[in-house]
Amino acid sequence: MNKAKNAAFSYSFLMPSFILTIVLGIYPMIWAMRYMFYDYKGYGTERFIGLANFERAMRDHQFWESVANTFIYAGGKLLISIPLALILAVILNWNIKGRNLLRAIFFMPTIISTAVMAVVFFTIFNSYNGILNQFLMKYHFIRNAIDWLGVDYAMLTVIIVAVWGAIGNYMLLFLAGLQNIPQDVYESSALDGANKFQQFRYITIPMLGPVMQMIIMLAIINALKGYESIMVMTDGGPIGETNVMFLYVYKLFFPPAGSAAATQIQEFGYGSAVAFITAVIVGLITILYFYGSKRMSQND
Repeated sequence: MNKAKNAAFSYSFLMPSFILTIVLGIYPMIWAMRYMFYDYKGYGTERFIGLANFERAMRDHQFWESVANTFIYAGGKLLISIPLALILAVILNWNIKGRNLLRAIFFMPTIISTAVMAVVFFTIFNSYNGILNQFLMKYHFIRNAIDWLGVDYAMLTVIIVAVWGAIGNYMLLFLAGLQNIPQDVYESSALDGANKFQQFRYITIPMLGPVMQMIIMLAIINALKGYESIMVMTDGGPIGETNVMFLYVYKLFFPPAGSAAATQIQEFGYGSAVAFITAVIVGLITILYFYGSKRMSQND
């Protein structure tokens, strides 16, 4: 009887989370999967069309351009943020003055709202009266304002913003991994004549392996799913240069009013199909990463 009461008491605490997961997670997923096979604009009648939405997605050049943009965006973010976060973690793991303050400063962007962060950076990178252009022209680094949100630099700009927002989180995870490495290992290697670089190469990197695998996995998923800062800064422009997968899906469900480049009506049916294809792409990349990291661990 006591066991039953304890179990009921425990499950009562889990029930709110379970209900929210069903209502906000599982039900919308089932709802979207149902409409993948329908022509439904969000109003009026729904018409069953089978696999027509998937056939349309295969011919949708804008969608596949968004997929290519997503890989460019994710690749740039990963190649910059992870090495930089590791270097910062190593430096801030040393016994230097003010390291706790520096840790807090670098971690601060992680807790700032993405929308607020994007608005601030839009002000900085604005082509006409942006803070960055004013600074560069004032000190004669450039003569004319650079169009940071134009065709040539928009992708680089949104990658820089993404790196700034993500680096603190990865740095914190690397710090946790570094603090779990026994100091005896470094002391023994120093007695054997190993310098700082050799310790980093042959001790730090290998012993951070499990943590690094987790960080890379999180970074891949977050980079492939990211679109909020891009939506605020460029809305996928100019001419689709920064349009990524999840932003494209978002616009199918919630088309921006008055935008000639976007679909002017809600595409619930087609949007559900594209969202499913997008989820499959992210899932396949995650599986490939798991498989590749597992093989590398076995070879080591």
